[in-house]
Amino acid sequence: MIIDRDKWQEIFSTISKNKLRTFLTGFSVAWGIFMLIILLGSGQGLQNGVQSQFGDDATNSLWVYSGQTTKAYKGTNAGRKIQFTNRDYDRTKTLDKHIDHIAGRFYVGNKQISYKDNYGSYDIQAVQPAYKYLEKNEITQGRFLNRLDMENFSKVIIIGDVVRKDLFKNGVTAMGKYVEVGGIPFKVVGVFKVKGENRNMRKVYIPVSTAQRVFNGADRLNQVMFTVGDASVKDTRAIETKLRNEFAAFHHFDPTDQRAIRINNDLDNYQKVMNLFLGIRIFIWIIGIGTIIAGIVGVSNIMMIVVKERTKEIGIRKALGATPGSIVGLILLESVLITSMAGYIGLMVGVGLLEIVGKIIPPSEFFMNPQANIGIALIAMILLVVAGAIAGYIPARKAASIKPIEALRDE
Repeated sequence: MIIDRDKWQEIFSTISKNKLRTFLTGFSVAWGIFMLIILLGSGQGLQNGVQSQFGDDATNSLWVYSGQTTKAYKGTNAGRKIQFTNRDYDRTKTLDKHIDHIAGRFYVGNKQISYKDNYGSYDIQAVQPAYKYLEKNEITQGRFLNRLDMENFSKVIIIGDVVRKDLFKNGVTAMGKYVEVGGIPFKVVGVFKVKGENRNMRKVYIPVSTAQRVFNGADRLNQVMFTVGDASVKDTRAIETKLRNEFAAFHHFDPTDQRAIRINNDLDNYQKVMNLFLGIRIFIWIIGIGTIIAGIVGVSNIMMIVVKERTKEIGIRKALGATPGSIVGLILLESVLITSMAGYIGLMVGVGLLEIVGKIIPPSEFFMNPQANIGIALIAMILLVVAGAIAGYIPARKAASIKPIEALRDE
């Protein structure tokens, strides 16, 4: 215990005699860790913002949109609009074994919705019951659409929370009330919330079958969308090919005409984004570790100077019986102490700055909640200890190899 106390006293004495040198050395290490944490936290904030754009939809989903042909094909001219129907929905259901939850959507558009003296214009989307698996809506009151609503052409409506607040004031409950959609009464059977912007809750849902009958939709659909369970990205690309060929055969357009129908593969898009951020993280780690290595080299050089300055002292220690291991331990301990303390300060400043920035900058679609998680902090701390040991190893070996007789002659 006395030996340990003496070691610490000697280390702190050495540091106190060279305050500026120790500060500059430690600053290089602190700066390296600080920059690593800031870069990783900023990268995480960027990833959080981009991921939030996938938050509204199921990531394992494909969305098929009708479009307009750009190529003449088998006697048909370019510029022909492709119109989906209920038959497209029926065929797609059995197209591939991976397809599990499928829904069609018909756009009614913006119409005035009113309840007594309160009214507003909202986006009305006619969907099928399985649509609840496609968009991540949280039903806060009541229920979503069901099979009976479709079969009975029920005039029921599920409204967003913003719509509820607009139409039902002074504590009036929305459930069971009738609202007028374009002058036609619909019963409110559910209220939903969506993570994200309020515009996502300025929508209402009604059954496709009802909308097609009430709003002269015939059997038309604007979109067909479905989830693919645990299918891989490769599987979804194969499904895309099947879809395009199937729709091309039925609607008579060139399968290579990308604008006749548009397929949005959320799983493929999500995987590409995640791969992009993986590359960004690897790049950040390379830059951060490079900066830390520069700091390590600085610490190692300083420790070499320390060994040179204390050559005679080390020789006396060895002449009095100090073992090479104790000499190595002393130098390594000083090196690890400098790098660990400086790195810890850089780590804390970086984490603190990220917390402040996260509170000041409002979340957006491209940047949200920058943060360095505990795992990264632990890795950084382990990196610091290892870096300190590496920085002190060569000077420590040099100190241990000093011969007492040569040290005593050193001036």
